[in-house]
Amino acid sequence: MRYLRLGPGDRLPVLGQGTWHMGERGRDRKAEVEALRLGLDLGVSLIDTAEMYGDGGAEEVVGEAIAGRRDETFLVSKVLPHNASLRGTIAACERSLRRLGTDRLDLYLLHWRGGHPLAETLEALDRLRTDGKIRHFGVSNFDRDDLRETWRTPCGEHVVTDQVLYNLTRRGPEFDLLPWCRERGVPVMAYSPIEQGRLLRDRVLAEVAQRHGVTPAQLAIAWVLHQPGVCAIPKAATREHVEQNAAALEVTLTPEDLSALDTRFPPPSRPEPLEML
Repeated sequence: MRYLRLGPGDRLPVLGQGTWHMGERGRDRKAEVEALRLGLDLGVSLIDTAEMYGDGGAEEVVGEAIAGRRDETFLVSKVLPHNASLRGTIAACERSLRRLGTDRLDLYLLHWRGGHPLAETLEALDRLRTDGKIRHFGVSNFDRDDLRETWRTPCGEHVVTDQVLYNLTRRGPEFDLLPWCRERGVPVMAYSPIEQGRLLRDRVLAEVAQRHGVTPAQLAIAWVLHQPGVCAIPKAATREHVEQNAAALEVTLTPEDLSALDTRFPPPSRPEPLEML
């Protein structure tokens, strides 16, 4: 596993396991738990979840998967914006901890901006950090201007990451967000690196993948991992997906590959609004 620097003295795995839509159907639970455990076996220790996913069901799946293996896991969850008041953030975190069966999170994120004042949310996150219930905190779906405002807000200097939608078809963050974060040593976590599967039908992506003897999904993940300062969080709901995701770490893209992908999926030439799924 490769790592990115996360705040002072810690590190973030460059590849994680996403859990969006997990915990929604009881019949899938066993397979979901087994997939996450396999990921841990393969060294993919970062597991990303949220109170929103499956109305807490995904956190319960993760809790079952990491039982007895908490110290192997870099655990990430998120608070919903409507819960992100001073008291609400703390209460939401405590509910997440109960569902996950742990006493701490490695990273806790504000899922996206909402109606509660940012300063209030950051104060709550900092209290959770001081109390040892979370080790780090960050944000999700923040554009560059949001991050600038965050860093000017009390406690904002402790924000260590931004999780955003970023893949070959959603390259807007490259224009201003990624450079801003790189200058400050803030890693970016990329969710939906294969665009919920829609990228897999692309002919150019398939051709480049074929040259490497890998799947289009692996190639799309490898492209995200190639970007400096970026971590990828593909969904990990089946054993096959987990094995393929982990193998993407071994793919090395050539200048020819990157040129072909840039031609097919041009990088942004001007600022673009940050997209969300």
